[in-house]
Amino acid sequence: MNATCVMVLGTTSGAGKSWLTTALCRWYANRGLKVAPFKAQNMSNNARVVGPGREIGSAQYFQALAARAVPDVRMNPLLLKPEADTRSQVVLLGQVNEALSRAPWRGRSASVWPVIARSLDELRAENDVVVIEGAGSPAEINLRDSDVVNMRVAQHAHARCLLVSDIDRGGAFAHLYGTWALLSEAERALIHGFVLNKFRGDASLLSPAPEMLQQLTGVPTVATLPMIWQHGLPDEDGIDETLDGGAADAVLTVAVVAYPRVSNLDEFEPLRQHPRVRLVWAREAPSLKGADCVVLPGSKHTSADLAWLRAQGLDAAIAHHAGQGGAVLGICGGLQMLGEALIDPHGIDGNAPGLGLLPLVTLFEPAKTLQHTQARFGVLGGAWSCWTGLAVQGYEIHHGQTRPHAAMAAAGDLASEVMPGLSWQGRNGQVLGTYLHGLFESPGLVDAWVSARSGGQTGPGAPKTNPRTLDSVFEGLAESIDRHFAPGVLAAMAV
Repeated sequence: MNATCVMVLGTTSGAGKSWLTTALCRWYANRGLKVAPFKAQNMSNNARVVGPGREIGSAQYFQALAARAVPDVRMNPLLLKPEADTRSQVVLLGQVNEALSRAPWRGRSASVWPVIARSLDELRAENDVVVIEGAGSPAEINLRDSDVVNMRVAQHAHARCLLVSDIDRGGAFAHLYGTWALLSEAERALIHGFVLNKFRGDASLLSPAPEMLQQLTGVPTVATLPMIWQHGLPDEDGIDETLDGGAADAVLTVAVVAYPRVSNLDEFEPLRQHPRVRLVWAREAPSLKGADCVVLPGSKHTSADLAWLRAQGLDAAIAHHAGQGGAVLGICGGLQMLGEALIDPHGIDGNAPGLGLLPLVTLFEPAKTLQHTQARFGVLGGAWSCWTGLAVQGYEIHHGQTRPHAAMAAAGDLASEVMPGLSWQGRNGQVLGTYLHGLFESPGLVDAWVSARSGGQTGPGAPKTNPRTLDSVFEGLAESIDRHFAPGVLAAMAV
């Protein structure tokens, strides 16, 4: 095994592991090294398709792109997709494993560890550097015996570890010291540096705390990273309310319904980053006020999220919005909610009446559709006419199969199938549903929408394309860590 392993651990969830791992992938790739990311176990409903019938966590997908590598299921061999507070769908090497999904949490380790270890070993054999991301905290002592993602991985890989803490929360030095203290002596030996993340203010005021911490632990603080409000990556651990888009000159306001099991939120990053779009997360009916478009995003448990939506009174608010001429877009689970009914003969998701805004029915099937898709919109009307003929690309992740409601179709009530098997539009032109995730990442689509909202305006005040590409985001992250890490630290860790 040739690769050196650099691992990013965190004192808590949300400390900044994912973005730092992404930054390290690009930093090492920029030095001519062959790099791969790795996260043994990710718990997230944000996933991307990698090859036919396979999926991994979105964070590892973007980390692979940052590393200039082809995304691979071995980069995230175990993905847990929460369906309820005490239940997750288990995805092993990119495919749903029903037996593991039914197994007790602690009982999975023996089954999944050989797969995790083999995946890591194979990546090490093929690369110069593997940048590993941990999960949560490595000091969760109640989980030590069943650990497959933190120190067990670090010891297997002989990884050189960075321990990151979010200083903006307060208590960062206590977090770092407490985490270090709860590790075994062999595990402590793998910690090569502490990193303070999300710092605001004068870094010189931190002294003498880093020096005192090094005296206690022998571990230096190797970087103080600044708070970066708009680094360009989607949030890995859910919705960050502080990062709502809200440009002062926005011409388009989009309200995304944030139900409990919402999935694939990373696909809204192009909207959040666009200078003429205001993006808000909606959990109650008043949040829809003033929105030009309401989006029902994907869901890992469509029937449960639909029940939640009704309990919040959002069903009536969405129907009222559409009735008053407002646009409604449903994506994947959101498309299924817009129909007349959810039918589940196999016990996959649950039966439920839909919102009745599209004359469609969804039948849940055991087989899961996982594929990349390229298509082109047909003729669209109403709020969506600006997308007529646009070529789009994205991915599908769904158990449900959607079709016209037979009785309604016989009576002449048909949705327009504007993309065969993928997208349907209601007769009034305001409601559109699609199975295509990643829609807003298609070139020109958001700009066409913004331009239509501004009346096709041209000249100095016209909407402008956001010039920041994913690649420029990766470069910005790499430049930031290059500037804020102590000289020579990152290079030495990969030797």
